[in-house]
Amino acid sequence: MKPYRFIISGGGTGGHIYPAVAIANELKLRYPDCSILFVGASDRMEMEKVPQAGYEIKGLWISGIQRSLSAKNLLFPFKLISSLMRSKRILKQFKPDAAIGTGGYASAPLLRVASGKKIPCVIQEQNSHAGITNKWLSGSVDKICVAYENMERFFPSEKIVLTGNPVRQDLLDIAFKREKGLSFFKLKPTQKTVLILGGSLGARRINQLVHNNLEFFAENGLQVIWQCGKYYYEQYKDQTGGGVQVHAFLNRMDLAYAASDFIISRAGALSVSELCLVGKPVLFIPSPNVSEDHQTKNAMAIVRKNAALLLKESELEDRFQEEFLELIYSEKQQEILSENIKRLAKPDATKAIVEEIEKLLKAV
Repeated sequence: MKPYRFIISGGGTGGHIYPAVAIANELKLRYPDCSILFVGASDRMEMEKVPQAGYEIKGLWISGIQRSLSAKNLLFPFKLISSLMRSKRILKQFKPDAAIGTGGYASAPLLRVASGKKIPCVIQEQNSHAGITNKWLSGSVDKICVAYENMERFFPSEKIVLTGNPVRQDLLDIAFKREKGLSFFKLKPTQKTVLILGGSLGARRINQLVHNNLEFFAENGLQVIWQCGKYYYEQYKDQTGGGVQVHAFLNRMDLAYAASDFIISRAGALSVSELCLVGKPVLFIPSPNVSEDHQTKNAMAIVRKNAALLLKESELEDRFQEEFLELIYSEKQQEILSENIKRLAKPDATKAIVEEIEKLLKAV
């Protein structure tokens, strides 16, 4: 039998690129002689990140429709036609056995053309509120792998499979890395540690909150690992001392999670999936500046199961100290949140997604 050929499209943000690469890695593991080609938007971060992961990528001239009135929207029909035509050429040349989309602009034209050619198609939706691209594609693809329950609101129920989101495999055994994590970050084992995550670029509002509460953390004997993001590092890099350490990035997230006792985080889909696996008490502060307010919806899906806490940015001044004090001094609450969030973890999500692809290959 000839080796399988897979085409994968997803990008625009790390939230679409990481699952795409994780799926590619799992396919390569199962089919070492398979060929994999990525398709992305020619001016987005996937054009850099995918080659770094070791895969070839082709770019489409495509972007989304601006929500505000913009001259850029006048170009959209031309970009879409161009991308559909280029997708046809790419598919004709590559001849894939299956096409996989993980969201983002480029996956729309590629998966639409692939499904029209009767190529088996799978899409993966990371969020609890489906993205525009995946909603548009849902009628024409064969399977839809989702990370949250109740996605029938967006997709045909007979196509949905609850798989979870791909997660970093180095998070599967963090329980055994605590001592290594404490040593790596030079933390005192006798003190509790709070890990604060605002994403790779940083979150202005979370950084302001931390800066305004440095004394509060110190008074309550907390050590702080503060990932402030590259945009804000120069502003906050001198706020060290008194148990506080500031990082632009955290290259060893597994050790940061292992060393922490409490986590304050944004609620991007992949962060939420990782935090379920990590199983520590979490306070979500969702970004209100994302489409469809999907971070709040992601966080609420966890909070409703009594598995995490949530504060909106507008509530931080009035409620943060009170809510966080209650958490750090209540071992009972910590245990309940940890146990409940662990139950929501899906460590085998990538394998489950690839198994759905395999089922389609066998059915052809």
